[in-house]
Amino acid sequence: MNILQTPVRFHPFVGGVEKYVLTLSQELAARNHSVMVVCANEPRFPSSEIVYGIRVKRLPYIGKVANTNITPTLPIALLSEDYDIIHTHLPTPWAADWSAFAAMLRKKSLVLTYHNDIVGTGRNAYVARLYNRTLLKITLRIADRIVVTRPGPLSPILEPYAEKVVVVPNSVDTAVFTPRRVEPIADIFFLSVLDEYHRYKGLDTLLQALELVKREYPNVTLVVGGSGPLRNYYEDMAASLGLSENVDFVGHIPDEDLADYYRGCRLFVLPSIDPAQEGFGIVLLEAMACRCPVVTTSITGVADDVRRTGAGKVVEPDDADALSHAIAELLRDSDGAARMGDAGRSLVEAKYSCRKVAEQMEGVYEDLLL
Repeated sequence: MNILQTPVRFHPFVGGVEKYVLTLSQELAARNHSVMVVCANEPRFPSSEIVYGIRVKRLPYIGKVANTNITPTLPIALLSEDYDIIHTHLPTPWAADWSAFAAMLRKKSLVLTYHNDIVGTGRNAYVARLYNRTLLKITLRIADRIVVTRPGPLSPILEPYAEKVVVVPNSVDTAVFTPRRVEPIADIFFLSVLDEYHRYKGLDTLLQALELVKREYPNVTLVVGGSGPLRNYYEDMAASLGLSENVDFVGHIPDEDLADYYRGCRLFVLPSIDPAQEGFGIVLLEAMACRCPVVTTSITGVADDVRRTGAGKVVEPDDADALSHAIAELLRDSDGAARMGDAGRSLVEAKYSCRKVAEQMEGVYEDLLL
């Protein structure tokens, strides 16, 4: 199959959707499909290149609306490239809307992965509501299949299109994220983009919880991976909580070093707080693949499996006290944490490997092309 992926941005841009598209596209290319990605050129890289067997075409952009790059030449690219199927992604509009238009015009199948709802703060909240009431409805109506990454109740926005919805989870490359011994790095690892659009990942709550954990473990250490305009805000918050010596903000972590951070920490924490924005939490899969026990909240996409398999602890969102107790329990019980790590590795091998997930997505594509 000739598959065109249209995320708003692509690797090496750091983000959950970008990681999703990279992992899926790599595996599809390895399975002898022709995969092309058309995206905005952020960060700046060659406008045309091959990345891990994936043809990538990066387009200039003239600015952003909220977190969405505006690429004026996208319609031309979508109407001129050769493909059997378009796979586009939300919650960043523009690319998804033009992909829907191109699919309709060229009579091609459209698959849309709906990662999470489109929301905003301040002025962007009004823009998001207007989009949800207008263009989004048209795009969802055109889509032949709408992929969600987790089972359970649909977003109210998707309920009118339930007959088109299929569940295909996120995935992780279990050959890259593998368990092995490394030098210890810290007790706790957290990873996210540190900007306004990712505050829902819950770093504020984690820092508040760490201040409570420190009362029992004065030397507890947290590594915060990721960069962004809110880094100074979080550093100031850590200082105000008396955590300057306990928290290490290491900035962007290169791909080749990331697995060692999971391996070198005693647990990984993703305390997401907003169910409308948290689509899944791919970092949890990466941690578990490295046999690192996890602590997360009940709104992440893998929370039910973490509970069921005993791969970590699950607490309610935005509850620093409950989060601190879960973290302290894992720090206290190293044998129990090791068993959780084993359970997490077994879980991703059984359900979330990139091979298994790519097979499921192939089935979605093939059903549309028969």
